[in-house]
Amino acid sequence: MRRQPFRAVLAATTVATTLAVLGCSGGSGSSAAEPLRPSASPTSASSAAAGPRPGGVAPSRRFAVGRRELTYNRGGDRRLPVTVWYPAKGAAGGSPQRDARVADGRFPVVLFSHGLTGRPSDYRPLLTRWSAAGFVVVAPTYPHTSRGASELQVLDVVNQPADASYVLTRVLALADAADDPFRNHLAVDQVAAAGHSAGGVTTIGLFTAGRDARLDAGIVLAGTALGVGTTFSGSAAPQLFVHGKLDDVVSYQAGKAAYDRVPWPKAMLTLPDGDHGGALRGSDERALDVVTGTTVEFLRWTLYGDARALRRLPAQATRGGLATLDDRL
Repeated sequence: MRRQPFRAVLAATTVATTLAVLGCSGGSGSSAAEPLRPSASPTSASSAAAGPRPGGVAPSRRFAVGRRELTYNRGGDRRLPVTVWYPAKGAAGGSPQRDARVADGRFPVVLFSHGLTGRPSDYRPLLTRWSAAGFVVVAPTYPHTSRGASELQVLDVVNQPADASYVLTRVLALADAADDPFRNHLAVDQVAAAGHSAGGVTTIGLFTAGRDARLDAGIVLAGTALGVGTTFSGSAAPQLFVHGKLDDVVSYQAGKAAYDRVPWPKAMLTLPDGDHGGALRGSDERALDVVTGTTVEFLRWTLYGDARALRRLPAQATRGGLATLDDRL
């Protein structure tokens, strides 16, 4: 993720917030976008899942990982290519295999949002580990904030929660689609959202201004509430924040301020020597191990309802002395 464009977003806080309230942005195609149709409206969020389901058991084995490419369009110029990593049949380890057969079972879904000028593939070291642990990771490429976009529109991030919910609707529908490889393999009632940087903004937006009542939990990686606010709504959805103290793109203080406003069970993993994204893309392998271990246990607890994972989480967060954990889960 380039530093300068997102700093432009930070400098435009007032404008972005106004745009978020108005439901528009600088994106030329926003007005033509297909309306959001989540399975439950934000006004009925109080009837959605309220925290982890008790008594579940997450898989203890590692899976092979498959990869699938899908393409959707929310209307106008909002084309949304989607990469899906998922547990696959075969021996664990090795590179993800395109269109590999899905492993036996029904797996929770994690919706992942990339950072500004990023793409889902940038996060493969982290996301494939989530899939190997038993999660289907759904990662859209956003039309105006991704690398290679015809025109980078930094304020379009406020439209991305609606994009994310739209993609989630389309992918979850595959669980009942005749002859689709994901038929009977998606746990449509066990869903989380996660995202990095501008994708962290998108993720927070899915629990605030664009609340998607299907979401049971959230993971915010080096994110801030810029443009989407901190009016968290709906049923309790535990949140895990991850932030480096040396982040020179999104300040640690900005991430902590958003974390402090979360009214639900929450935890914040702090990497004292962490930068903006090295622990996510694999350039810092030891930090990646800590982030992976912590996030996997969080997802096992929130989506599978595995209480043992919650007990293991603090040890994963603090192993090696690379991070500290503010644990309010």
